[in-house]
Amino acid sequence: MVAELTVSPTEVQNLEAALLNTAGNVPLHNRFRALFTLKSFKNEDAIRIISKGFQDPSALLKHELAYCLGQIKSPAALPTLEAVLADEKEDPMVRHEAAEAMGAISSTHSLSVLKQYVNDSNRDVRETCEIALAKIEWDNSEEGKQHHASSSEVPQTYTSVDPAPPTSGLLTGKPKPDDLTLDRIAQLKGQLLDKQSPLFERYRAMFALRNIGTAEAVDALAAGFSDDSALFKHEIAFVFGQLLSPHSVPALVKVLQDAQESDMVRHEAAEALGGIATPEVFPHLKEYMEREDAPVVVRESCQVALDMYEYENSDQFQYANGLEQVVGA
Repeated sequence: MVAELTVSPTEVQNLEAALLNTAGNVPLHNRFRALFTLKSFKNEDAIRIISKGFQDPSALLKHELAYCLGQIKSPAALPTLEAVLADEKEDPMVRHEAAEAMGAISSTHSLSVLKQYVNDSNRDVRETCEIALAKIEWDNSEEGKQHHASSSEVPQTYTSVDPAPPTSGLLTGKPKPDDLTLDRIAQLKGQLLDKQSPLFERYRAMFALRNIGTAEAVDALAAGFSDDSALFKHEIAFVFGQLLSPHSVPALVKVLQDAQESDMVRHEAAEALGGIATPEVFPHLKEYMEREDAPVVVRESCQVALDMYEYENSDQFQYANGLEQVVGA
């Protein structure tokens, strides 16, 4: 594990230089590797360095910076995230990720801050604040406390801090697709697609379907791409990136190719395809990395995704594995 590496101050400085591109010639995908290496340290140095990156012009990079600060789960990152959320000149994708990161850190201090933006002019920001508020409140409820206590006692397939817990009553692991599981998938799909239900509860169904992980569950999740919420659809693409199921490739390619779809959704689809890394995804990622008419965030996501593709098809130990991979750029 990268987190167990002993790194020298010089190596940390080199990671900082790579992430912040102080030399001006570090490829974006190597900056991402530096970022995820820093995230794995989960210390004040990592938070300090990652926080400096918000001066960068790349919305994709800044959105990933916010995500990583949330995954570190330290209240020390809150001042930076609050400033990003408050900046109405910032790209909404970055502001949304800052709000989601605040939900991941789950400090009750953030409740009053998030409530200021539930009526924000941008829908993605509004909806993210709604979900983050619900998550923090849930984390501090009896159900939430019991869930976290029981989760700490068993190995978890997915170690990410998710914006919502899976719907209750679902066993962990990947059960066989018997009739009982198919009934459960049908119920969760109904909850997932119910626009009258709070987004937080729909997200809970989403993560429950992820935990089932069968082809039928993937199909249920893919049905969510017909929703009118870009935030909701981008989270489905993110979940597909966690599942790494080749069964999701056709749905993700369709999203990537849809010029009418939100940049945020298309970018997440590209990164999911890079993680799945089956041969058929390569030409699509290469095409949209090179297409001049594709939005910048989509082109950049395809660049990063192709780096992920190369890693998945190599003998490298870990994606963010090596100070030499990052600082040797």
